[in-house]
Amino acid sequence: MDINVTGIYLAMKYELPLMLATGGGSIVNATSYVSVVAFPAVCSYVASKHAVAGLTKVAALEYARQNIRVNSIGPGPIDAGMLKAFFATDPAAKQALANTIPLGRLGEVHEVASAVLWLCSEAASFITGTTLFVDGGVLIQ
Repeated sequence: MDINVTGIYLAMKYELPLMLATGGGSIVNATSYVSVVAFPAVCSYVASKHAVAGLTKVAALEYARQNIRVNSIGPGPIDAGMLKAFFATDPAAKQALANTIPLGRLGEVHEVASAVLWLCSEAASFITGTTLFVDGGVLIQ
């Protein structure tokens, strides 16, 4: 909760005044596909990601008229970080997880980064208060 919720709250606390002073901007918070679903045994993680989605929506609403867009990115299973470390010891688990994803594979870091860049771009200038899920189709199941 300290990292996922308080960290994002504090980041926005200091980002928003700077954006107000310069006439606007775009914030993309990191949430997860678990911000709209639940998984057993990771309740604090799920709750923290739900909270980030809520913080994102409230900030988007409060700052929209000041030309500040606030969105979040919701990655699904990405071949990085904790998952990569876990799969190093159990490659069969990686394939088993990939088999549950409609696109048939885990996502890659550059795919999440590309989505973040798009949300920050003028191409997404009419988008605020939403979560863009980069999940290989996990949530459509």
